[in-house]
Amino acid sequence: MTVRQQWLLVLGVVALLGSGLFAATRYMGDELFPVEVGRSAPDFRATTIDSGAAPRAKTLADYRGQVVLLNVWATWCAPCRVEMPSIQRLHDSYGPRGLKVVAVSIDDPGQEPGIRAFAREYGLTFEILHDATGAIQKAYQTTGVPETFVVGADGVIRKKVIGAADWSSPANRAIVEQLLADARR
Repeated sequence: MTVRQQWLLVLGVVALLGSGLFAATRYMGDELFPVEVGRSAPDFRATTIDSGAAPRAKTLADYRGQVVLLNVWATWCAPCRVEMPSIQRLHDSYGPRGLKVVAVSIDDPGQEPGIRAFAREYGLTFEILHDATGAIQKAYQTTGVPETFVVGADGVIRKKVIGAADWSSPANRAIVEQLLADARR
């Protein structure tokens, strides 16, 4: 075998391995890179639903350096209705101390009036965004709604909760307090 043939063989093997790696990350990305505690929070894109104001796109980068409670929810979700009052209480307690509560609705396109009505009904004062495409579900590998991610100021997921939770509980308040204290250091 000539040197040229050897190099062609090496290039062929490298191309084959590269193609395999590309295919694996493309089709098995969720298995290879799960969204879990200890990993960096994936970016997302959702729009504001402030009445009277033009919708603005927001991403995770808009909250860089802050402790974030990111809740993925929908107006038609019964457990979301149970959970929202405790998220509001957490926001009331820790929002002034730096906690950013961001609730991203995955309701269908055109449902912004219903999302605003939901927020009024529950007296929600934290940031409500809308992802009409549902892309946040893929990015965060959610299995349903609600799902909540507590993200430290360093952008790392510190807690993941599938289903409704009592965000007023001592355990949930403790993690938020600890993350806020860490962010001030």
